[in-house]
Amino acid sequence: MSLHDRIEDDLRAAMKVRDRATMDALRMLKSALTNRAVADGGTPTSRLDDETVMAAVATEVKRRREAATAFRDGGREESALKEEAEAEVYAAYLPAQMDDAALRALVTAAATRLGATGPRDAGGVIREVLAEASGGADGGRVAAMVREVLSTD
Repeated sequence: MSLHDRIEDDLRAAMKVRDRATMDALRMLKSALTNRAVADGGTPTSRLDDETVMAAVATEVKRRREAATAFRDGGREESALKEEAEAEVYAAYLPAQMDDAALRALVTAAATRLGATGPRDAGGVIREVLAEASGGADGGRVAAMVREVLSTD
């Protein structure tokens, strides 16, 4: 079953048990997927491949976490909690995040392979690690780890 189909099945299941929070979050996610399909030249009923769905889900998770931070900074704790809850629903559709030791090993190996010696080489290492991690590490986390590893060399 594709990830797109799994999201739609989970939406139907949430509707059956009347889980309002999950249902609302998955409806917004389904809408984001529809928008992505149309933006990519398809129709509103087009099916997206798993890689495209994961990219869209990751974008939505990032948006929700940024919104939660903004709400919290503005003193709107209830709205921040709602955004964080939606981000958690979406995160269930992403691969598990790598632990720090595995990420550090990946960064170190990529830096060695590319001959990276300093901060100027960070972009290439980041691209390499993100490609190898295939969704298993957030871009911001990878960038921070690359900066840390390249600054200690």
